[in-house]
Amino acid sequence: MTNVILHGCNGKMGQIITKIIETDPEIEIVAGVDASDHIKNTYPVFTSIAACDAAADVVIDFCVAPAVDGLLDYCVERQIPCVLCTTGLSEAQLAHVEEAAAKVAVLKSANMSLGINTLLKILKEAAEVLVPAGFDIEIVERHHNLKVDAPSGTALALADSINEEFDNAYEYVYDRSQVRQKRTDKEIGISAVRGGTIVGDHDVIFAGEDEVITFSHRAYSKALFGKGAVQAAKYLKGKPAGRYEMKDVVQ
Repeated sequence: MTNVILHGCNGKMGQIITKIIETDPEIEIVAGVDASDHIKNTYPVFTSIAACDAAADVVIDFCVAPAVDGLLDYCVERQIPCVLCTTGLSEAQLAHVEEAAAKVAVLKSANMSLGINTLLKILKEAAEVLVPAGFDIEIVERHHNLKVDAPSGTALALADSINEEFDNAYEYVYDRSQVRQKRTDKEIGISAVRGGTIVGDHDVIFAGEDEVITFSHRAYSKALFGKGAVQAAKYLKGKPAGRYEMKDVVQ
């Protein structure tokens, strides 16, 4: 059994994770942390992480950026591994993550989806075969009309997974409208689409002579990120200090 403190338990993702864990016999929420008490849970809820005195194996965090520093200090002091899912961290906070990871296990990834992280692994293998054969690489990502950043962090992670296999020799091209020239051999095109309520679609296209291979991932709800976080928590239980990612979970 993996005992979890859910940091940000009354947010949208917190409630999704609560429902996922309710049906999983291998993991249990022993306490939640949230500044809001508008939801009544089956587990005790503390208004701050500093006030939480529950014994736990792992913390799952889906909170807000200002709360992350206190969480990291808590995990280091209590020696509780942390699955860190909060986004929008500052450079100083990212440095704090690395400092904490030297003292306790911290798992942080650009995308918590098991499917995306499996795709990252598959792309490396595909690129080893297709790139030397002259295939061009394009990535198209689609998200809802409220998303403010482009391209998505996941699209960049997909590009990075390929680029790393070739000593980062590829340049990322986001807009071809200002330059009239043919495509170079050392570029990965990344296009962003924004519209409607699309949760998250990503296509990685390998285009060669007379054939095209496309790897696609479709997210139909945010529950997939919760499922990934739960699997990550099970994986992180008992792990020594260090910086972990979802790719470690899917190996």
